[in-house]
Amino acid sequence: MGISIITDSASDIPQETAKKWGIKVIPLKVRFGEEEFLDGVTLPYTVFYEKLVESDTLPKTSQIPPFEYEEIFRNEVDAGNDVIYISLSYGVSGCYQSAYLAAEEIGDRVHVIDSMQFCISQYIIVARAVELRDEGKSADQIVSIIEQEKKSARVISVFDTLEYLKLGGRISAAAALAGGVLSIKPVITIENGVVAVVGKARGSKNGNNLLIQYIEKNGGIDFDRPICLAYSGLSDIMLKKYLEDSKHLYEGNYKGELSEIPVAHVGATIGTYAGPGAIACAYFQKT
Repeated sequence: MGISIITDSASDIPQETAKKWGIKVIPLKVRFGEEEFLDGVTLPYTVFYEKLVESDTLPKTSQIPPFEYEEIFRNEVDAGNDVIYISLSYGVSGCYQSAYLAAEEIGDRVHVIDSMQFCISQYIIVARAVELRDEGKSADQIVSIIEQEKKSARVISVFDTLEYLKLGGRISAAAALAGGVLSIKPVITIENGVVAVVGKARGSKNGNNLLIQYIEKNGGIDFDRPICLAYSGLSDIMLKKYLEDSKHLYEGNYKGELSEIPVAHVGATIGTYAGPGAIACAYFQKT
């Protein structure tokens, strides 16, 4: 009997990494007009951003239906495995509810966890579950630890543009125009399972400084648990600049070279509203 760890593509865990970790990542469906894609499968991040910048409207992401979860969960249980599904936040998607309904049809061999996160903060929670599995923890032990430790998962991000927040109706056109003129960079986190703006910076340098200040003021990074960096779009220039500005946070603390810190590509779930040029850091806060 084994433990099957499953998550969804809102975690921005690529299929190649999922294979390496021995987990499953269920792709969300992303629709551009009449075209529908599987996030990270038939829609690589490169193609996603090409389509995003060319489109006049934002793509739509649909939740995974209960019957799809039930089929996946049942196959794993029939194979003799306990299942742990780590969902993107209930606050932004119905995936958790769909998975919960599917699990009820199967029984107590299926555990459904609301990560209260998405993007790379969901990524690090899944990575932590993989660590615990590989340490030999039981499914019940993993669920108990993750339910506790997810409370200390943090993510902080700087968006390069307000344009996609405007297109998504998250801010007004006037605010987006003013922000563009002033080179305003919104600093974003996730609180109680939903997006929250924690600051606004004039220019990228100040945006990086706010990221650093947020981490320092919120307990600092626990380097004994997973961390992950990310960028949106096709260029990692801004992420490299952030690493240069924040070397003091990592050097002597991260167990390895800075070039070995995991870096993810921000996919459709948050990339739709971030647009290209965003950077992010996810970590577990020191406790």
